[in-house]
Amino acid sequence: MERHGTPRGQTIILCAVAALLGCGLATLGNGNETAAIHAELVQANTQFSVDLYRALATDDSENLFFSPYSISTALAMTYAGAQGETEHQMARALHFTLSQEDLHPAFGALNGNLMEWTEGIDGVGLGIANALWGQDRHPFLAEFLDLIETSYDAPLEQADFAGDPEGARGKINDWIREKTEDLIPELFGPGSITPDTRLILANAIHFLGTWKHPFDEELTQNAPFHRLDGSEVSVPMMVADAVFGCVNGDDVLAVELPYAGDRLAMLILLPNEDAFSSFEAAFDAAQLDDIVAQLYPQHVWLAMPRFELSSEFSLASVLADLGMPDAFSSSADFSEMDGTHDLFISHVAHKAYVSVDEEGTEAAAATGVIMTLSLPPMIRVDRPFLFLIRDTETGVILFMGRVMDPSAG
Repeated sequence: MERHGTPRGQTIILCAVAALLGCGLATLGNGNETAAIHAELVQANTQFSVDLYRALATDDSENLFFSPYSISTALAMTYAGAQGETEHQMARALHFTLSQEDLHPAFGALNGNLMEWTEGIDGVGLGIANALWGQDRHPFLAEFLDLIETSYDAPLEQADFAGDPEGARGKINDWIREKTEDLIPELFGPGSITPDTRLILANAIHFLGTWKHPFDEELTQNAPFHRLDGSEVSVPMMVADAVFGCVNGDDVLAVELPYAGDRLAMLILLPNEDAFSSFEAAFDAAQLDDIVAQLYPQHVWLAMPRFELSSEFSLASVLADLGMPDAFSSSADFSEMDGTHDLFISHVAHKAYVSVDEEGTEAAAATGVIMTLSLPPMIRVDRPFLFLIRDTETGVILFMGRVMDPSAG
């Protein structure tokens, strides 16, 4: 397939490719209480999706693609080890309102339900995998490891970060590449894993779906695509004649393209001309819910570009700005992981890929959280200073002086 970049200025693709966060809630568990728990998790992930989109969409000329579900899952595993203010900040940033006792089983049920459903549908495949690599002989708490294995199907794998960080990096990247069908060949670049790394938590997601209403490849032809700055670019424009869910609102036109099986779908949001920036700035989870609620079937001719995108992000500063700065500093409290206050998040890596053509969509993403030993702060006495030699019991100063130039003698 040829690579065609499509400017982000006219099209939003939100929540990865499909409605992964809002489908089939009633089937996730038995009883109203269980359904309510899963609905609360989905709402949290939806709000986090919109917050993260707004934080990442800072350049009006660049494409953007990411998997909020992958990022949220990897951070949820990390959140399981948080305590105190670190836990509170992460909950606010990720919009986790469920208790730790309810949150992680809900993630496990949602993952399992999505993959179980797609196993019986021709033309749709969805793989979600989690993993945990820990420094050999580091004393992780059994309760933390049991929780991650039970809820996220991610038993601890031993790694030698201290002795062979590059070897560990290769092993982890190999796992990511396998789980994303070679679409994310390297999540962690050279030097990202160091001898001080103690734990890596990762999520990988791969989606392959054929359209319920495929585009006729013979109708695809180059046509102009209008950028925000008024310029045009010629792109392969696909055409389909079918019934789609549509909303023609005051400020946006929405169309939903179902995949085979009718459960997963791509939602396209096309703001009115000259209204992209204002729509994007005001867009939130409530507006998304309102648009989805108003979708109605309509017979239309749909023309949209064929495209292929890839993105990568280092999310530490973005997540800190969203309200969880302590997790990335020496103030971090991940004592539920190993009983100490020695670990902090040094890096959150995310890569995503999507290809959309006449037949359907293939997408993959991976997220990795690196937990590192918190090194003591360094104080550099590298400018003139005063010094005293004193009796700490009585307070008497025995000697006193200053150093203006240590080389002067």
